Amino acid sequence: MFIHWSVLHNPIFQLVASLPVYCIGFLFFGRSAYHSVKNGVPNMDVLIFIGSFSAFVYSLAGTFMFYGTPEIHQYLFYETGTTIITLVLLGNLFEKNAVKKTTTEMNELNKLKQIKARRIHVENGKEHIDEVGYEDIKMDDVLLVNSGDQIPIDGFVCSGEGAVDESMITGESISVFKNKNDKVIGGTILLDGNIKIQTTTTSKTSVLAGIIELVKTAQADKPAVQKLADKISAIFVPAVLIIAVLSHVINYLILDLPLSTSLMRAIAVLVISCPCAMGLATPTAVMVGIGKAARNGILIKQASVLENFSKINTIVFDKTGTLTTGNFSFEIIFKDLQHSTEEIQNIIYQLELHSSHPIAKSVVKNTLWNHSIINFKTVTENKGKGLFAIDENNNSYEIGTTAISGGVKLLSGDIFLMMNEKLIATFSVLDELKEGVKEGISYFNKKNIHTILLSGDSTQKCENVKLETGINEAIAEQLPQQKLNKIAQLSSTKHTAMVGDGINDAPALSKASVAVSFTNASEIAKQSAQLIILQNNFLSLKYAHIISTQTYRTIKQNLFWAFFYNIIAIPFAAAGFLSPMLAALSMAFSDVVVIGNSIRLRFTKLK
Repeated sequence: MFIHWSVLHNPIFQLVASLPVYCIGFLFFGRSAYHSVKNGVPNMDVLIFIGSFSAFVYSLAGTFMFYGTPEIHQYLFYETGTTIITLVLLGNLFEKNAVKKTTTEMNELNKLKQIKARRIHVENGKEHIDEVGYEDIKMDDVLLVNSGDQIPIDGFVCSGEGAVDESMITGESISVFKNKNDKVIGGTILLDGNIKIQTTTTSKTSVLAGIIELVKTAQADKPAVQKLADKISAIFVPAVLIIAVLSHVINYLILDLPLSTSLMRAIAVLVISCPCAMGLATPTAVMVGIGKAARNGILIKQASVLENFSKINTIVFDKTGTLTTGNFSFEIIFKDLQHSTEEIQNIIYQLELHSSHPIAKSVVKNTLWNHSIINFKTVTENKGKGLFAIDENNNSYEIGTTAISGGVKLLSGDIFLMMNEKLIATFSVLDELKEGVKEGISYFNKKNIHTILLSGDSTQKCENVKLETGINEAIAEQLPQQKLNKIAQLSSTKHTAMVGDGINDAPALSKASVAVSFTNASEIAKQSAQLIILQNNFLSLKYAHIISTQTYRTIKQNLFWAFFYNIIAIPFAAAGFLSPMLAALSMAFSDVVVIGNSIRLRFTKLK
């Protein structure tokens, strides 16, 4: 009813009432438009600014030129500009709220840091407990953790025992029992028991802090498809300005429409063409995809990995520690008569202490042998071959594959031990497949992704693993340089992923299109990797590929909608089927569609 009030049709009243909205719009959109033009990459705010203020200037000129005449109402479009500004600002508000939902996993990770720790200190022979914040925890602090508490930071158990839920880090649902001297990770939950831990890190260098930093960096990164969208957006805005001018000229000069009508159509073209949906298409999907991966125990260092991993047509696996558990059992096949079994076992143990190879780690971890210390003057690890050492009595030792003896295999076995250049023992090594390997390999084969086993192990062992797992191709007895050459060759013609975990895999990982490693890998392998699997279940590799594929598909869907919307909407606006206000509403709706599609990715099942 109030719309018939004469005061609302008064041009001066409309001018005064709309000025606050125009002032806000001028500051918000004008500043952004100015800086984008100054930087040579005009953004969507240029279109909003020109569109809304064209209506304002046109109305202002009409107010002063035709005030008091009946013709003035043909020039009053103050409400058009104010409605555009209001709708776009409301759209930005809804957009920011929606974008927050795409960073849910990031927020959940940050919440793990918002805890209090019980720090123990001794005063006058008595223990006292102080409550301190996460950022105030220092190296070597002793913290009390009770049943049901979150372990504040990385450390080791110095007193007590209990069951810890490490699913946040490893993805494993089964709790891990911790005794004295066992390592614990910040952010995990003590399900049962009471422990005291001594911290081994600070809030800035903990495992959790590293994970959060990796996720942040990856979410800020741009895949190639986004860079393409950015380039298109950079030329899209000038193109739309030209189309808007042509629309105005054609409608006014050729079709002989009134100036007000042709101007409104040009403004509608400017408003409806805003490429904000294109700007949101990739980052929102990337945020959700990387967050979803983190929630499933998969760390992605760069957003480009999502695109690259989804495109792979070849995937190469190392064997030991990648396809297999790395928990080895040993059997002595041969030993000389000068050394007892205990002496042989001790020499192997003392040498393997100096290696990070999965076999060496397994020897050190699982051995129950009685050890007598051998003092080595020098120990050298020859990647892909073995260890060479000299003790204080100048005895030389070599342990490794047949390659250490020039490739001449006089006896059967997997590990050869030599002392003073004489063979003194050989061992066979048995290793079991990781959980989910067969299912994971089957998944990649069904996706027509060529699977290759690339290992330094013997041909027979690699062939056995190939047959057991269903891998397409096995390449055995490869040294690090040969692995590097093979990956370089594959990557030059195909999208190749390499999955490895040892020091000897690091060079090859650096040459792959996508480098993948597990969290229990060597540090150099993890540094070379772009994608890290936190849990020891091989199926996580399958899930990483599914999430990458889902994310890349969502990005393409978003970009298709953004381009399709503009291609369809611009002619409608130029022909006068959409008013500037409806154009603003439609533009906001396109943003909601893109963000909603990205949020949908979060709830898409891994299948």
